[in-house]
Amino acid sequence: MKLFFAAVFFILVFFLTPALDPLFFSVFMGGAAFFWQLLSPHSFFKCSLLECCFFKDTMNLSVLKMDLDRKVFGQHLAIQTVLRALSANMRSNRPKKPLVMSFHGWTGTGKTFVSSIIAENLYQLNIARQRFVHHFSTVLHFPHLSHIQHYKEQLQNWIRGNVSACPRSLFVFSEMDQMPHGLVDSIMPFLGYHEEIDGVYYGKAIFIFLNNAGGDKVTEIALDYWRSLKGREDIPVKKLQSLLSEEIFRNRNSGFFHSQLIQKNLIDYFIPFLPLEYKHVRECVRQELRLQGHPEDEDLIVEIALAMTDYPSEERLYSSKGCKTVASRVTLSI
Repeated sequence: MKLFFAAVFFILVFFLTPALDPLFFSVFMGGAAFFWQLLSPHSFFKCSLLECCFFKDTMNLSVLKMDLDRKVFGQHLAIQTVLRALSANMRSNRPKKPLVMSFHGWTGTGKTFVSSIIAENLYQLNIARQRFVHHFSTVLHFPHLSHIQHYKEQLQNWIRGNVSACPRSLFVFSEMDQMPHGLVDSIMPFLGYHEEIDGVYYGKAIFIFLNNAGGDKVTEIALDYWRSLKGREDIPVKKLQSLLSEEIFRNRNSGFFHSQLIQKNLIDYFIPFLPLEYKHVRECVRQELRLQGHPEDEDLIVEIALAMTDYPSEERLYSSKGCKTVASRVTLSI
């Protein structure tokens, strides 16, 4: 149909051109090009002014890797796994199931930050992110246990509607440790191996769950390695993923307590976020000083990083808050 209209358009131009004033013809052709771009589903012009859901992936994984390496500190395991997961998913023109990742670690270790970097690389324009990236806060969106049945229906309708509008939708669920038990299982049908469900294809959607639960287990493993004089780089990610799966399935505060998503192996990657050491907090402080437009004061960087490195109480190896309060500490110290 588009080819038919295009052919008609150019035939008319061919016959009418001799009769048109040159100036009018230039304006006419410019206007025609404008509307052609506006009506084209994924034209650069339309996507720049409005918003586009890209059926063909535009995420540059090399750029994403540079962003993560430059902005995220102390999370080599998480970065490697995220890049591997996205690469595998995007190699396929029609993935068999959605990509489902669950991030686990203490507060301030970068879980939310990494999810936002993924969103920014998936959709570079703010207007597109506002439409195709969906963030669910458990505390904000699902506050009442007595309304769980309503939440289930609401969540299913929201996901179904948004994936219908854009197959490459990104859904981020934060504060999973406060999620009412059983609620997350309501989206199980959308995460499985289905060609389509009621005419909707879910294979290009991405789901990310952010969970503090499992953070203690990750820290315990990291601390054991440190006490055994081994580096955090030596920790095998497969070992942590297996332990995390078991830990959050048994943990009543995980949001995945006895969840069918785990029982049916629908979560593709359990991604550990390691506790941050003094050297990592230093880099967070340095970065925050730059963001706030201040010079890099080494004495201040050391002072803040030392004050935040507080766990365990004797060794003071890790920051129990990660880099969560760095911005406010920098603001108060300047």
